[in-house]
Amino acid sequence: MLKWLTSEPTRAQAFTAYANATDGLACLYKEKLLPLEQSHAFHEFYSAQLTDADFTSRPMVLLVGQYSTGKSSFIRHLLGRDYPGLRIGPEPTTDKFVVVSHGATDQVLPGNAAVVDPSMPFSQLAHLGNAFLNRFECARLPCPILEGITLVDTPGVLSGEKQRLNRGYQFEEVIQWFADRVDMILLLFDVSKMDISDEFRRVILALKGNDSKIHLMLNKADRITTPELMRVYGAMMWNLGKVIDTPEVSRVYIGSFWDDALANDEQRRLFESEENDLYTALACVPQSATFRKLNDLIKRARLSRVHAHLSEHLKKKLPSHFGKDREKKRLL
Repeated sequence: MLKWLTSEPTRAQAFTAYANATDGLACLYKEKLLPLEQSHAFHEFYSAQLTDADFTSRPMVLLVGQYSTGKSSFIRHLLGRDYPGLRIGPEPTTDKFVVVSHGATDQVLPGNAAVVDPSMPFSQLAHLGNAFLNRFECARLPCPILEGITLVDTPGVLSGEKQRLNRGYQFEEVIQWFADRVDMILLLFDVSKMDISDEFRRVILALKGNDSKIHLMLNKADRITTPELMRVYGAMMWNLGKVIDTPEVSRVYIGSFWDDALANDEQRRLFESEENDLYTALACVPQSATFRKLNDLIKRARLSRVHAHLSEHLKKKLPSHFGKDREKKRLL
């Protein structure tokens, strides 16, 4: 009765087994989508060709916030140690984009070397130039947490007169590049810095389109009393409501995410509960990373298909012999 299952060789060859889902996505991209992109110059108009590292790399978590909001301190608290090159202080100390990833030994990889490393998914950052690459590095260290996720520490967003300083590269463009490729975005706020500077506003707007990845962290909450915390929380949500134009409310984690003892333990149970919820969300990131990669590949395939249709349509409009240049200008 089940003879038909094995009698047809085409049916038996219709399925290919892969060791994991990422290998299947990479093979599908190379065999099906990449030839279409190459035949219609997709990489020249939109995004560069995907590499194996784009599929096999660990899921990434991006930390964004104004200076001295506790981004680097949270990473140290999460890892249980300093990563190579870490420096923490009340002034803007992190002046680079630092990818904190797993490695056999402590190592700092400069930006120019990181973008040509085939095992890392940062080759597309090379087009941003040396001004950015000099402010980009990868810190590797052995840590169990980094076996599941990769953390991206960012320079503190400036405020007041500091935001007029020229960084030498497009800060918002880099944030948007990472936001499109990471699996979670942690937006940190300090209870004593509720104002949103012009640069911070532009950074938040650069995250548009990745709203489902954004999680808010109200840090250093042990420095104020419970009534003050309620007012600060309301002020933060009111300020964000003027920038983030979405009906959905992002998850807010309230606490003090560092190694120091609590200065005010009125809300100790709340802080411990919020910290556990945040760690649970981070633990779930590797599980959802494959679905994010699948979703990104589907969006890329749809964009490539539309680009191919447009290219074919424009080609048909061109004359076969004379007047091609004039017709190109008219169509464009």
